[in-house]
Amino acid sequence: MTRRLPPMLLAVALLSGCGSEGTLSQAALDQARAQGVAPDLIYVVDLPGYEPAEQSVGVVGEEGFGAFYVSPEGRQVELRIDRGTFSDALCADSPLSGAEPPAPVRCERDEVGWYRTAGGRHEYTALNGDHYVRLNGRVGEVDRAALKAAVAGARPVSGEGPGTPSPPPGPVDRGDLPTNGDGAPDNGVGPGG
Repeated sequence: MTRRLPPMLLAVALLSGCGSEGTLSQAALDQARAQGVAPDLIYVVDLPGYEPAEQSVGVVGEEGFGAFYVSPEGRQVELRIDRGTFSDALCADSPLSGAEPPAPVRCERDEVGWYRTAGGRHEYTALNGDHYVRLNGRVGEVDRAALKAAVAGARPVSGEGPGTPSPPPGPVDRGDLPTNGDGAPDNGVGPGG
């Protein structure tokens, strides 16, 4: 399904990418794939003032993708992509990640998706074919327009790099393990021991 953005929103999405790389290294992509993330669910967003925290990249649920974007000041925004659908009925019934205390979710639908708020957090959720993209942050640390533009411009990165993860490292040749027996280390001491 191809999504066309209105000219005004397209301009905001394009401007939001200025000065923000929003890419993932091959090592982060390999890490995500090794954990079981479906390659077509690995996405990045452009969010001014935030960069992906590569150590946070990983699997969500069965095969979904998750990552945190962080600012130099320590603010965090969470990106999640997973298979499934979303609707007006699910909007208010789905808890908002990180909401404190858990509170009723307020929903607004627009041309990008659903803007949701609860317990000091806000989020944009947008459908893209058989999966949804969510971007969630603290109210006051990231504004609604930035969340909306980032979700509208979310893009898959499965084409960047090989389709299979790097092989795990092989066993380390320690040199002190016997070639026969139970494999226990040889801790014997030599003469003068």
